[in-house]
This record gives sequence, C-alpha cells and structure tokens, in this order.
Amino acid sequence: MIQIYQDIKYLQGVGPKRAELLAHELGITTVGDLLTYYPYKYVDRSRFYTIAEIDGTMPYVQLRGQILSADTVGEGRGRRFVARFSDGTGVIELVWFQGIKYIQQSYALHVPYVIFGKPNVFGGRINIAHPEMDRVSVLTGENARHSSMNFVPAYNTTEKMKRAGLNSAAMMKLTENMLRLFDQPFPETLTPYITERYHLISYDEAIRNIHFPKDAQILREAQARLKFEELFYVQLNILRYMRNRLRKCSGIPCAKIGQQFNDFFYNHLPFELTGAQKRVIREIHEDMKSGRQMNRLLQGDVGSGKTLVALMCALIAVDNGCQACLMAPTEILAEQHLQTLRKQLGDMPVRVELLTGSVKGKRRQKVLDDLLTGEIHILVGTHAIIEDNVLFHRLGLAIIDEQHRFGVAQRAKLWRKNATPPHVLVMTATPIPRTLAMTLYGDLDVSVINELPPGRKPIRTIHMFDAHRDHIYAKMREQIQLGRQIYIVYPLIKESEKIDLKNLEDGYEQICQNFPDCKVSKVHGKMKPAEKDTEMQRFASGETQILVATTVIEVGVNVPNASVMIIEDAERFGLSQLHQLRGRVGRGADQSFCVLVTKYEIGADTRRRIQIMVDSNNGFEIAEEDLKLRGPGDLEGTQQSGMAFDLKIANLARDGQLLQMARDAASLVLDNDPDESLSQNAVLWARLRELRKTNINWRAIS
Repeated sequence: MIQIYQDIKYLQGVGPKRAELLAHELGITTVGDLLTYYPYKYVDRSRFYTIAEIDGTMPYVQLRGQILSADTVGEGRGRRFVARFSDGTGVIELVWFQGIKYIQQSYALHVPYVIFGKPNVFGGRINIAHPEMDRVSVLTGENARHSSMNFVPAYNTTEKMKRAGLNSAAMMKLTENMLRLFDQPFPETLTPYITERYHLISYDEAIRNIHFPKDAQILREAQARLKFEELFYVQLNILRYMRNRLRKCSGIPCAKIGQQFNDFFYNHLPFELTGAQKRVIREIHEDMKSGRQMNRLLQGDVGSGKTLVALMCALIAVDNGCQACLMAPTEILAEQHLQTLRKQLGDMPVRVELLTGSVKGKRRQKVLDDLLTGEIHILVGTHAIIEDNVLFHRLGLAIIDEQHRFGVAQRAKLWRKNATPPHVLVMTATPIPRTLAMTLYGDLDVSVINELPPGRKPIRTIHMFDAHRDHIYAKMREQIQLGRQIYIVYPLIKESEKIDLKNLEDGYEQICQNFPDCKVSKVHGKMKPAEKDTEMQRFASGETQILVATTVIEVGVNVPNASVMIIEDAERFGLSQLHQLRGRVGRGADQSFCVLVTKYEIGADTRRRIQIMVDSNNGFEIAEEDLKLRGPGDLEGTQQSGMAFDLKIANLARDGQLLQMARDAASLVLDNDPDESLSQNAVLWARLRELRKTNINWRAIS
C-alpha cells in the first residue's frame, strides 16, 4: 500500500532521474509532497470552439476536427513538424518543435481528434504549438477522463523540467496515478467540531477535488477547506507559542512612573503628545507593570513619533531600576537615534551610549564595563548589542527598530540577557497589512500610532514625466527661494549599480549646472562612511540646499526644512519604499511635495502603483495595496521570515476573512484545551507535530 512518506521515485512514471529533477526543481521528494503540490490554475474545457471563431488573442481553445495533412519542415534547430487541422469552418496549423519523432509515429490522418492549446499568429496564419490531442475514436480510460473534465489542472513547472518531458500534462498524469493508488479515504486532519462549525468539506474530498474538480462549486469548497487548514495550523502554532510564553514567562514589574519620566514629560517634551501616542504609552505601561513579559509590536507611519514613545517607555524602565536598549538595523540609524535621544533628554541625568561595530578598543571596553555596572541607562546600537560578551546590569526593556530586519532568533538572544526576560517592544515604520501582521507577527500584541503630530500638513504627491524636466526645475527654484531644501533620489539596484551610479553622477552634474547658485551634496552607498556622514550633515545643517542621493537616505535622516522629495525613475521602486522616501519630507510645518518622475512608457501596474501614491498619504492603505499588487513573498522583509513562501495555497492578500476564521478556530481550541490533553483534539496536536517536522520554517513564526 502506498504511504505519504514514500520516496517519489517509486511512483509509477517517476524513477530515479525524474525523482532527482523533482527534488531539485520543486522540492518534491515524497508522495505527500506531490499530493500538496497544488495546481496554480484550471483550464475550462467545457466549451468547444470552431476554427472560424478563434484568433491569436485567446488564451486557450478546444476544437474538434481532423488532420488533413502533415509534414516535417526545415532543418537543424529550425526543424518542426506541421499538421494542417480542419473542423469544416477553417484550417489551422498544429506545430511541434520538440518530440517530433513521437508525433510522427502516433498521429493519423482523417480521423476525429479533440485538440486543446493556445492559438498564436505567425506569418499571418493561426497555429497552435504543442497542442494536447485525444483521438475521439479511442476515448476510453485515461483519455476519456481528460476529455470529459470541465476543469483541467495546470501545474507550474520549470524550463529544465519541460526539457525532460515533465510539463504540466505530465505532472497531471503523475498526480492522477498517485491518487488512484490511494483507494481508502485520506485521514481527517481537523476535528468534527471545526469542520462542522466552519462548514468545511472532508480532507479526502478536498485533496482529490483540488487536483481534479468535478465542477466549479466543489473546486471552491476544496480551495476553502485547504486554505483554512493551512492558515489554521499556522495560527495554532503562533497562538500556542504566545500563550505558553505568557503562562511561563514572568516579566520585570515596572509599575512606577517616577522622577525621570515626569521630569521629561513636564520639562523636556519637544511637543505635546498626540492622543495616539498617549494611548500607546498607556498600553505599553500596562504590559510592563503586569508582571508578565511584554512582547508588543508598535506600528506607526513615517513621522508619527515612535522614537519619542520608545524613549518615554525606556524612562519608565529606568525609573524602575532597569536599563533599556534600542537596537537599529544600521549604524547610520543607530547614530541618528543616539543624537535624537541625547538632544531630547538634554541635561537630564540619564546616560545614553552607543555600541556598534565601529565602536572599538578602549571606547568599546568602557561601554561594556559601564553597562555591566549599571552606569549606562540606555544603550543604542546595532546587532552588536546581542553579542554574547555584551552584558547588562539589569536589562528591563529591549526596543527593536525596523523589526523586519531582525529574526526571531535574534529576539530570543535579547531575552537571554537577563535572568528574567526583558520586555520587548518592536517598532516598524513600514505599516504592515493586518493579514500579514496576524501571520508574521501573530505572537505579538499590536499598538498603532495612527495620528501625526500637530502642525504637520499632508504631503502633496505629484506624478511627472521626465520630459517635463524644465517644469520640475522651475518648481524646485520656487521652493529654494522660500528657503526650503530638496532631496533628489535615484535608484541603486545591485544588479545594475554601475549604470545606476552613472545616472546619479550625471544627475548630480545636471543639477550643479542648472542650479549654479545652490550648494549641492551627493550621497551614495559606495562612499566611505565618514565622507557620507559629512555630506549628510552638511545638508542637515542647511549648508547645502539640494541633496542628490540613492536610497541610503530612506532611514536615518531628519531634516524638517526639507520640503521637496524628487524620486527619479520612480517606476523602479516598490510602494513601500516610495512611501518611506516620501516620509523624509513633511517633517516641518511647511507644505511639502513629493514628485514621482517616470518615463512616459510605463505599464498598467506601474501606473496603478504611482496613482496609489498620488491619491493616498496613509501608509496602512498603501501597505494593503502593496500586498495586493505584489503578494506577501515580494514585500520587503517577508522574505527573511520564510513564512510567505511556505503557504502553498492560501494567499494573505486575498484570504483575510479565512485567516480571521482560522485564528478564531485556533483560539477556540486553545481556550478549551490549554494543556493540549483533550482526546477530541489529539488529531490536531498530532498534525501540528507532524507539520513542525517538515521543511516549513516554523521558527519564523514561533
């Protein structure tokens, strides 16, 4: 009897060579892997067309007719087999470039065929390359099944697989052979009370109909069942982990609001807190004083004041005899945070120090020594903070900026810095769509700063074509005459960085020529850190009016006087990055502008992306649109998690409602069975253990 964990090479039609190819190209090594390699689409074969109806723009067509004549044409690489096919309403050509010998031996003239394929136009004539063909006179067994199927599955394959004969049709045949061997129903993987409550079909029905659906309705039901199950086990794993941590991990109680917090609040606050900032500080303080370890995600749009909230929470830790650390993804951002915190604290007796890879020798040793004695209250740094030799006197709060650049493993290293794990506050300026947050950050409580500080005007975003350069320069001059400063950003993408760097250099020369009365700075990643910092500082101090840069200024620069952000070749940036860059302006009380410059010839998706930026300043709306346009696997940060690629059938952009249902179901299970001991849930816990043994990156979500 066939087993789920059986090596794929023993399946009929596979063998050692194909098994090696499947493993290398698709990661399919067992029968179970093939079972869950789902079709990416289904082709409707319920309709027959006539040749007179078809043209070269149609996706796929199914025809009935006969081969009138056939011959081999051309030589060498241009050799092909061409058959003239007619249904009485017209004639088309069927063309084969590969497998010619097999076709020559198997085709027959003047007998009825059903053919299926994609029409193309070549030399003014319609043809179908490599069509699927079934002899009507011999439609029995397998051929009869395929011809009678209304929805034929299509499987993603690679070029290497196609060259070896493993195309979509071959994958379909392998899958059908495999399913035929499972003569008993597949065991259920959810409990009856879940399938009944959420009206789900059985696992056996779902797995068979996801590959070979009898009709559109059963296909929808199969997809819903398998998507729900996939999301349910992800959420069960996340929530189980989260609840176990809450039960087992006590936190350092930080109930006191003391001298440092009050001194800062009444004497050093740079501006009045927004209602959202006050609410978030209250939420964080509730966690910190609860006696349980806090793990909270703080989301806030660019410029919403997250760093100020983080500082005030750090002061709560200091008032309770603890230290705090703030970990940033880059040295530039860490140094920016250091300067910001010291400036905001002023003459308060709170010592803030820096620890990055650049802090070396005696200076580094001094920081390590003073950290251990407790003389340093707040440590700002990069990954250097989590090194084993960095020891705290009593770490009470760990703040992580830009969470997507830190994995769960790094977060766990911070927990081990104290006998009692410190409270953890994760901050992100990249708004995360709700469905993505529930999956990637499902173990964290979420706080959102959804207001901007008072006096901020919404940034006006304008789309202009590069042919209108004179108009762009005129608007720049207006702003410079008003005493404002301007960013001009060029893309710098690794694969073509020489070309991009030339574009930036040319752009810099062009700006210098067109603005001879202005001082211009230039910053890019190839410059030495000291040189780059000098140029950034010149712009920040107002010494230069225009900064020509790459995306190195996406984070770490705060210049309230800068009122214009010009993004060249904006079509080469994602929505999230465009929004981050736009957030570099609009930090003062003046009206600010973001100009997205593109070529005139841009595709429909790019136009839509640019229009979203023009229409909205809301980072959360933009993140949702970004998810819809690009999918979770392409969004910045999710690739590091491994999670987006492990979803085989669910789609976080489209299946938000199913995700919520799955999370509710997982919560229900854990509410009723916190010790994982009820016999009625044995199938769930067994399935979860089984899944955790697979190649899914469960560490990324636990």
